[in-house]
Amino acid sequence: MAPFRSIAQLGVLLAVMGAALGPVPLGPPAPRHGAPGASGAPGASGAPDVPGATNGRSAATAGQEQEDSRELAGRRIVLSYSGPTPPAGVLRTLREGRAAGVIFFGENVTGPEQFAQAVADLRQAAAEAPHPRTLLLMTDQEGGRIRRLPGAPELSARRAGQAADPVGAAAQSGAGAARTLADAGLNLNLAPVLDVYDEPDNFIDHYERSYSQDPAEVAELGTAFLTTQQGLGVAATAKHFPGLGAAPRGGNTDERPVTLDVPLSQLRTRGEAPYRAAIAAGVRLVMASWAVYPALDPDRPAGFSPAIIQGELRGRLGFRGVTVTDAMEAKALAAYGGTGDRALAAARAGMDLLLCSARDPQQAEEATEALADALDDGRLDRHGFTEAVARVDALRGSLG
Repeated sequence: MAPFRSIAQLGVLLAVMGAALGPVPLGPPAPRHGAPGASGAPGASGAPDVPGATNGRSAATAGQEQEDSRELAGRRIVLSYSGPTPPAGVLRTLREGRAAGVIFFGENVTGPEQFAQAVADLRQAAAEAPHPRTLLLMTDQEGGRIRRLPGAPELSARRAGQAADPVGAAAQSGAGAARTLADAGLNLNLAPVLDVYDEPDNFIDHYERSYSQDPAEVAELGTAFLTTQQGLGVAATAKHFPGLGAAPRGGNTDERPVTLDVPLSQLRTRGEAPYRAAIAAGVRLVMASWAVYPALDPDRPAGFSPAIIQGELRGRLGFRGVTVTDAMEAKALAAYGGTGDRALAAARAGMDLLLCSARDPQQAEEATEALADALDDGRLDRHGFTEAVARVDALRGSLG
């Protein structure tokens, strides 16, 4: 496990150096909510790292600006469905090229043969699209209690952190997650969790989803997990930015609004520190939290906040990969309108992928229609929108 330890230790060093140096100066101010440019790509600082990019603009992006709005919108959507069999409507959506991916839950799996057939059907439908692209096929395979598919990793994050060789255990968990997902035909894991828990048995620790109370250790172990997993061909997602480690025992954004009144200095030295290491190690995706962080934005959850996504994550930490929302149906968002309103808020904040995980394909349709309509009538800036699509397309093109 020596190579894994070296990679992880580099990540920790970067995290510690970042904390010591303090805030990274921002570039131009992030666009206001609803202002031109605030549609999922904050200008040059968030431009996709794709061939041919010039001053934040690529040939692919220029071509996308002429494409059908409904197809472009769909390419920012991850959909879901209930039961073991993909519905005909979902397959039709994929054949039309109007989805970036599918998220799976335990209810979608009754056995290896059944699930293999479902994944094959979804892949085949995507291959029949006018401009076929690899489908993002994902689930939450964190380890321990949070596993949607049977198999590795058996260890929770907490138990990996308590192992005799924590870095080795985290690396083995990343390898196990990659094998489990790849064997099932999946190519993206919504893991690892990089939350640094504050109090024993609080929300994130109760489910054993945090490696440690020490941000340097979380950085080291989270980096070991993600680099091992990504080395085996399965994209990793660091979550939940800028950190849920301060959430109290009942602070579940799936169930209710959550406000974490954490001082800015603590957010940056504890909450964000593991992300510095993960970004340096090349993590492909970052998921934003639905909690509100008054020190950064008193009015909006992180995933709806340009200040947090474009300012902190893109501008301050320099993340160039794909941003993804947490569940769009979360009860923490009850005050922010229906699916269409939430889709617009997320896009304006700078979220590239929208996770429509209610197991209802209609949710994805509503999000797609809202984005397409706003793109057509100018409420969303088309250039910024297509930059977000280009980042997602680049991720899809890099995976099997």
